[in-house]
Amino acid sequence: MQIVEVQFAPWDQSYYFRPADEEGNGLELKKGDKVLVETVIGLDIAQVIESGELATGSAESGEIKNIVRKATAADELNILTLNKNRPKLINDCKALIKKHQLAMKLVDVHVSYDDKRMTYAFIADGRVDFRELVKDLTRKHQKAIRLQQIGVRDEAKICGDIGACGRELCCNSFLKELGNVSTDNARAQQVVHRGSERLSGPCDRLKCCLRYEEEVYQMLSKNFPAIGSKFKTKTGEEGIVEEWHVLKGTVGVNIGSPSERAMIETAVAHGK
Repeated sequence: MQIVEVQFAPWDQSYYFRPADEEGNGLELKKGDKVLVETVIGLDIAQVIESGELATGSAESGEIKNIVRKATAADELNILTLNKNRPKLINDCKALIKKHQLAMKLVDVHVSYDDKRMTYAFIADGRVDFRELVKDLTRKHQKAIRLQQIGVRDEAKICGDIGACGRELCCNSFLKELGNVSTDNARAQQVVHRGSERLSGPCDRLKCCLRYEEEVYQMLSKNFPAIGSKFKTKTGEEGIVEEWHVLKGTVGVNIGSPSERAMIETAVAHGK
């Protein structure tokens, strides 16, 4: 089944629709196109982020609806007009956040196409009781208010920056799903010694690119002896594996006593 995956804002979740209008007429849609869609929370303009055959498990269970129509120039002008005061809306909300002394950082706001809903995106270390904030915002704007907590990686994806490589951040250019990056990724590539500052991006989290070669390292190291295990070198010396050198296909083996470190590097292929 052909589907399109759409998103209302870069930090919002994605939704799935059929590439057809309300009358069932098929539409040719490609990545980047704007469409008018209706969800359970209202009518809004969304951007196509993916188009193609529905993969098993890609969409939530249940009926996938048709879109309303492909967005017109007038539709796009309307959504731009409704959101032209975003800086002021953000500043007003920040003032209320300060008033209620909430431990949260406001990142963005989106006004829906039907002008009935405002969605604020924020980051926070934990759960935030923003009920009084929502009441104030509802009274002020006379609209349904929705607050959505996002991660610090999502903030970098929205704002963008230049990475240490000199190129635009991956999350802001082509990376669709951010995924999880852990110290295990850095450890497998023997770069932990560089320190968290050099391994972290502008979001202060481990760089997404640490995951790019994960499969290669897993493949190359699948026959490596475990760190801490006993290992016999091709010369017959036995010791304890203390280091991996995955790209070189070797391991560092300590053949000395526990108190006297005598490291040698030997090819994994020679071990048993």
